Amino acid sequence: MNRPNLNQFAEQLLALLPASAGLAQEELRQSLKVFLEGALARMNLVTREEFDAQSALLARTREKLERLEALVKELEATTGN
Repeated sequence: MNRPNLNQFAEQLLALLPASAGLAQEELRQSLKVFLEGALARMNLVTREEFDAQSALLARTREKLERLEALVKELEATTGN
């Protein structure tokens, strides 16, 4: 989760607090952001860009594998194995 999304999430959680918590909201906001950043860091998540890059790499690898499988079948057919 990038920083703007994390800030939005923290704001949404703070909006759920009762109005009487107004004085402590900034302190709660900072504590909540620190907590969320730590929790997300421990989850070993990847960014969307990393995920997309790995997905593209996997797609190219699958295409190469399919071409190699077709080539092997063709070679086996021509050699009689």
